[in-house]
Amino acid sequence: MLKELSRKKNIHVMLVYTGGCNGCDIEVVNCVLSPFYDAEQYNVFLTWNPREADVLVVTGCVTKAVSASLKKIYDEIPEPKAVVAAGACALMGGVYNNIGADLGTSTFIDGPVENIIPVDVKVPGCPPRPEDVITGIVKALPKILNG
Repeated sequence: MLKELSRKKNIHVMLVYTGGCNGCDIEVVNCVLSPFYDAEQYNVFLTWNPREADVLVVTGCVTKAVSASLKKIYDEIPEPKAVVAAGACALMGGVYNNIGADLGTSTFIDGPVENIIPVDVKVPGCPPRPEDVITGIVKALPKILNG
C-alpha cells in the first residue's frame, strides 16, 4: 500500500546509457534537473538505484559489453515498470549500427533496445528534445499507475 501511494505521488526515472555519443543523456538529464524544464516540481526524480525506479529511460546503441547489464537492471526494477527508449541509437542503433555492415553484422552492437528488453515508449530524435523526453515519460505513466 505504501509503495502504491508513493508511486502516485512521486515518479522515479532511472537513466541507463548503453553506448553512443552521450547527446541523449544530456537531454534527459536536462529535462529532469535543469531549472528551465524542472520536472522535479512535478515530483519526477532522477534515481540511480534500479530498486527505486519506476521508469527506465535507455539511451544509446546497446553494445555487446552492456547488454547483460541492461537485462540485469531491467530485472531489478520492481513491477509495474515502464521502459522509454530515447534517441535514434536506442531505437535503431543509429550511426553505430552501420559499423561492420560490410561483413553482414555489426561488430559491437547487439541492436536497438527492443531487441534486449521490452520497450513501452519510443522517443525519436538525435538527440531528442527535452520536451519529447518528458512526453515519453508521461506516456509511460498509465502503465505504472494502473499496474
